[in-house]
Amino acid sequence: MKILYVSQYFPPEMGAPAARVYELSRAWAALGHDVTVLTGFPNHPTGVIPPEYQGQYFRRETVDGIKVVRAPIYAAANKGLLKRCLNYASFGASASLVGPLVTSRPDVLIATSPQFLCAVAGRLLSWSKRVPFVFEVRDLWPRSIVAVGAMKADSPAVKALELLERALYKSADRIVAVTESFVDDISATGVPREKISVVTNGVDLNLFVPADRNAARAGLNLPANHFLATYVGTHGMAHGLDVILDAAVKLKDQPITFLLVGEGAEKAALKKRAAAEGITNVHFWDQRPRTEVAQIIAASDLCLVLLRDKGLFHGVIPSKIFEFMGAARPILTTVDGESRAIIEAAGSGVFSPPGDVEAFVKALKGLMARGSLDEMGASGRRYVEAHYSRPALAQKYLDVLTSVVEG
Repeated sequence: MKILYVSQYFPPEMGAPAARVYELSRAWAALGHDVTVLTGFPNHPTGVIPPEYQGQYFRRETVDGIKVVRAPIYAAANKGLLKRCLNYASFGASASLVGPLVTSRPDVLIATSPQFLCAVAGRLLSWSKRVPFVFEVRDLWPRSIVAVGAMKADSPAVKALELLERALYKSADRIVAVTESFVDDISATGVPREKISVVTNGVDLNLFVPADRNAARAGLNLPANHFLATYVGTHGMAHGLDVILDAAVKLKDQPITFLLVGEGAEKAALKKRAAAEGITNVHFWDQRPRTEVAQIIAASDLCLVLLRDKGLFHGVIPSKIFEFMGAARPILTTVDGESRAIIEAAGSGVFSPPGDVEAFVKALKGLMARGSLDEMGASGRRYVEAHYSRPALAQKYLDVLTSVVEG
């Protein structure tokens, strides 16, 4: 099968969107399928294009059997509304205009959102090439934008995005959602449920593996005698990471260190607050390569998964929970709903109500008092091996694509 996957994000960019596209495409290519990814030049989340990609308007490369076609993009950091909009629009435009000229006709085309202009480009490309269009929904735009307060629900821009959302749902040959909860939300717009398939995120079990904690920590120059609680991911408006700083203040006399790894719109404010209040048991690291992220997780005693207290987030499953389970590390989460249910079913972590600092501190103290969290971590590893390995999910997705092509 010839598959064209349209995604603004792809390695060497980090994060769940790039990892999902890469790992699924790699699995399909390994099975003998012809896979092309149409993407932009890497620049997320810093807004800086790596030196080896600079000075080019177009590029072809092969990555682990995947044909990668890079189209022009306006590079912008993951902060500031105007520049981010220009970043989204530039990829949508280049994928729509350049894409038809630089990619061959596939059997099926997938476009992943957010952002929506990527999905619009995919819809236009599928029309130009006269092939089925699969709309992959990784987030419920524009509702998630409203939920974090970035835009008002009654703004003209949000109303326009809602119309675009419904148009994409209606015109897609198949919709692939990443959580079961999304099915209810999407079908509420009038989409038949049989048009929607669910292929969750998963984990590369060869990269995220159980490893010796002390050996991993020594290689990263982290304190050997402290309980290490680690957050890896976006430092954004949706995540409510101030609760970590609040907890750090209350636990300043305890042998615990918090490590926050990643980038995002709120990172500068978090660092400024930590410096102003003299919070010394919180460390901020910049984004790291995926292989080093696996080492950081292995070095941790506990991994943190946080989102703010918004009803919409009950249907979200942060992909990092599967990576933490793969590394056999326990989880403390403030994400209620489907994500919490997975963690509790796996026996791999505990839940603390979002935004409740006292409950968060109590949960941390309880986990620290256990002495060993190895069985909790091992339980998570067994669970993702059974349910969330990326190759198995890639085959499930491939079955969906085959049914679309044959249908």
